[in-house]
Amino acid sequence: MTRIAEFFSVALSAAPWLLMGLLIAGLIKAYMPEQLLQRWMGGRGFGSIARAAVIGVPLPLCSCGAIPTALALHRGGAGRGPTTAFLIGTPGVGVDSILLTSVLLGPLMAFMRVLGAVVTAIATGLMVSLTATSAPVKLPVVKTTSGCCDSGCSTATGRGHDHASSSHDRVRGRLAGGLIYAFGDLLDDISTWLIAGLLLAGVLVTLVPPETLSGMSGGLLSLFVMAIIGIPLYICATAATPVAAGLLLSGITPGMALVFLLAGPITSLATLGVLRREFGNQALLVYLSSILVVTTLLGWLLDQTLQGLMLNPVTQASQVQELLPEWLEISALGVLLILVIRPLRRRLLGF
Repeated sequence: MTRIAEFFSVALSAAPWLLMGLLIAGLIKAYMPEQLLQRWMGGRGFGSIARAAVIGVPLPLCSCGAIPTALALHRGGAGRGPTTAFLIGTPGVGVDSILLTSVLLGPLMAFMRVLGAVVTAIATGLMVSLTATSAPVKLPVVKTTSGCCDSGCSTATGRGHDHASSSHDRVRGRLAGGLIYAFGDLLDDISTWLIAGLLLAGVLVTLVPPETLSGMSGGLLSLFVMAIIGIPLYICATAATPVAAGLLLSGITPGMALVFLLAGPITSLATLGVLRREFGNQALLVYLSSILVVTTLLGWLLDQTLQGLMLNPVTQASQVQELLPEWLEISALGVLLILVIRPLRRRLLGF
């Protein structure tokens, strides 16, 4: 029974915070207009790149989901730098994965993950912006169907803006559309990877002793290898979190866990293909090189800092996990399972 409890401990700890993150993601989906993003990301200087990186952090999109929004912004006038920063910052971390990181790896690791995603996005955006040889041509804006800021999200409820009879109805329609997106489309996008990540984390926590991977940790080479492994191994930010937690408990350094959390979610074959088509081979090479170098250095700096301050993220995580009662964690996991199983969700909730 002890083994079974350990196996499900990660899932129980994660469930309430994941539900809260999905709720916030739905609110962002409902009320952040794409026109506002277009205005904030306009231009090609450092300010636009930094804004694009910061704006992308809370948005509830994986790498593939960020592509149509980024294309729309780029073809609407955003430069290479802001577009690249948005493509990195958005899937690198999200409001749901931030909460999940806080409870599974501790508040310090959550802060470093957000900071690392922003720094990686800004640095890579600046480097890619240098590959532009001439002023880009403003292309027709593509219509996004899965972007987080699609203004037509409320159409899923059948009460879009064109059919609303009052301001109150419009607000309710947007809210309903955002929640249906978060607990329907978004959860469907991440559920397979999320379940796999939770199961793998349970196996690591239960069966792999902490000293197993400790011999493989330490030094720039280990961090660089982790970055090389993470880049082609695309996994969404939320699903990467329990895997990183399991690896950390199995003996890798916090810096290696951070490199995995940064490098894995921000790249996918779809992203690389779009970058190559839109910006060319040189920009793609700069993009990959920058991610490798920046994530490795960030992991190294984290390890050195934690060693100097003698801080342990695992201790922080265990303190956060004790905040919620067991009955709430079990209830939240049950609700999450209902939402993940699509036929059951449709039968009970209607979407």
